[in-house]
Amino acid sequence: MTARLECSGPCVAGRSMRLCVLILCLLPHFGWTVSYKPGDPVILYVNKVGPYHNPQETYHYYTLPVCRPKEVRHKALSLGEVLDGDRMAESLYNIRFKENTERQTLCKLTLSEKEVDQLREAIEELYYFEFVLDDIPIWGFVGYMEESGFLPHSHKVGLWTHLDLNIEYNGDSVIFANVSVKDVKPEPLEEGGGGAGHGVGSGGLTVTHTYSVRWFESTLPHSRRAERLRDYSFFPKTLEIHWLSIINSLVLVVLLLGFVIIILMRVLKNDFARYNVEEDGSCDDLDQGDNGWKIIHTDVFRFPPYKSLLCAVLGVGAQFLTLATGIIVMALLGMFNVHRHGAINSAAIVLYALTSCVSGYCSCSFYTQIQGQRWVWNIILTSALFSAPLFFTWSVVNSVHWWSGSTQALPATTVLLLLGAWVLVGFPLTVIGGIVGKNRAGNFQAPCRTRNIPRQIPQQPWYKHTAVHMAIGGFLPFSAISVELYYIFATAWGREHYTLYGILLCVFAILLSVGACISVALTYFLLSGEDYRWWWRSVLSTGSTGIFIFVYSLFYYHNRSNMSGLVQSVEFFGYSLLTAFVFSLMLGTVSFWASLAFIRYIYRSLKMD
Repeated sequence: MTARLECSGPCVAGRSMRLCVLILCLLPHFGWTVSYKPGDPVILYVNKVGPYHNPQETYHYYTLPVCRPKEVRHKALSLGEVLDGDRMAESLYNIRFKENTERQTLCKLTLSEKEVDQLREAIEELYYFEFVLDDIPIWGFVGYMEESGFLPHSHKVGLWTHLDLNIEYNGDSVIFANVSVKDVKPEPLEEGGGGAGHGVGSGGLTVTHTYSVRWFESTLPHSRRAERLRDYSFFPKTLEIHWLSIINSLVLVVLLLGFVIIILMRVLKNDFARYNVEEDGSCDDLDQGDNGWKIIHTDVFRFPPYKSLLCAVLGVGAQFLTLATGIIVMALLGMFNVHRHGAINSAAIVLYALTSCVSGYCSCSFYTQIQGQRWVWNIILTSALFSAPLFFTWSVVNSVHWWSGSTQALPATTVLLLLGAWVLVGFPLTVIGGIVGKNRAGNFQAPCRTRNIPRQIPQQPWYKHTAVHMAIGGFLPFSAISVELYYIFATAWGREHYTLYGILLCVFAILLSVGACISVALTYFLLSGEDYRWWWRSVLSTGSTGIFIFVYSLFYYHNRSNMSGLVQSVEFFGYSLLTAFVFSLMLGTVSFWASLAFIRYIYRSLKMD
């Protein structure tokens, strides 16, 4: 068996925590091939249980009255596994490689009335369990429930006390595993305890848990065993029409972009022909009797209010653009298959820490260009713009999980590890990036000089107000990703395994392209009305896509999922708000730079009179 990287409490308990150790603990482990010989023990770990319709509400398997060893020994987990709610512990199952076992006794339990009621409640809430064998998740239901008839009404609840473990192998490696209860009768759990033939008095119940192990040879190589798990159907499949929906969305987006670009280019061509009448003079002496975007050339590059906040938004948006691109590229390289528990979580944390230098550099560099003076405050604001809301949201969500006893509540060692990643890696890189950006920042490239006295802005029609632009600029990018957004939600908040990362990269590129084009069009309409306050407007116009995404999350929760309860609801809406905020930062950044490039282009293209 090949050793692999593990991350546990000692990584953060030592007084002298080194940077390299911290990064190694954050990195996801890569499951190498584990080789067995006939008769070698194959460890089955019990992991978690929870309501079938609430994916993020999970509890340790041993919180239920089930067979457990006298001394529970937990497996050392990676950071991603801990964040994913995994709490793996060794089980009593005795499994030997390639050795079949029939009806082996696991344990014999005497359940109290309270424990019987606990099992009944879990079964009625459709609790499922998750075991892990050689990094392969194994799912099954705790029990069986049947509702039938109206008059008389029948309500039957039964506990599965026997499990058939079916394991597929190829050569000396495990390919796939699952559990089956076919041809097995559940143990009835009557009200108040006491099953037929098993009652022990005082409302108790005696049950005997058994299991069978059957090995089957498979022709699938170990390198492709993720395909076998992907085709398994314990959880419902909802991604069958993926390709058709994406092609439909792609066609609509291409048409939209084509119309915007063609119309805008024709309008600009007419503007240039009208404005460039004279061939002599300078940009500052343009005919002031004209109207349109030319007349505000002395104000369009006037620096906006709240410079530091604007630059912080642009810096953090650039960081998340880098982070999202890195995650998608890593996924395309096959680093996140279904057997690597929590690998995406670990990779996202590592990349977030390492890309902090991007936010510091972009923010402080542009802040210096627009003549900002408080660059230290700018770096602090940039570092806290996302980390502060994240910490607040996590504190609330983690407190609810801790109160309910869920495995999603992070242990103290993991909290210290994440805090160390931010303090020792994220924040210092933000400062370093900010200092480098400040020192390397040049002058702000403005084709026209800005006058000291700002021009009065005429009254604008209702369709040029900020709210209208936000509605238009937010809805169009959202419509470009609305189909794909469902599959992302089904993966993040459901049971799907997302594998079409190539399509995800295309949709991500389409989203950014639509955001940039819509922002350019809205900026042109704003300038044509002689309103030069485009700086924040360009950020808010397509940044409002985050509002539509959060509204969609409300729709998904109530109409596309069966999630319920305080624990699941707090986590869903808390992290949905953060997701919407991230999209707003990314799209706001893209739209701002697209608008700035467009404005520089049109004013630079004016001929000198």
